[in-house]
Amino acid sequence: MIEFHLDGRSGVSPYLQLVHQVRHALRLGLLREGDQLPTVKDVVARLAINPNTVLKAYRELEHEGLAAARPGVGTFVTRTLTDASLAAHAPLRRELQRWLARARQAGLDDESIEALFTTTFRTASEEDIA
Repeated sequence: MIEFHLDGRSGVSPYLQLVHQVRHALRLGLLREGDQLPTVKDVVARLAINPNTVLKAYRELEHEGLAAARPGVGTFVTRTLTDASLAAHAPLRRELQRWLARARQAGLDDESIEALFTTTFRTASEEDIA
């Protein structure tokens, strides 16, 4: 089961952070069709957020066809976002972990690593478009 977390510094609304985390878990194969999402009550207790925030996230997932609520039972994943690239994830993850270790050895903190990665990712994406 997925464990949600919130980043108050991200500038992204809490409900969207929950939606993004479910989408990421679906892409990475961590959640599969039929898996149950945490109950609203459990998410509220763990993250100390308003129940309406969790409900809004779950409604968004339902609207996207990724989840469905079963009254009295919970909310369940209805489809996945994995594709044929899933097999490539493990070696790429190991390579990325090695890169992260090198970045830390070079003295970069987490925020600097994230900034470097995000900027490089965006630049590479823009170059692919051009």
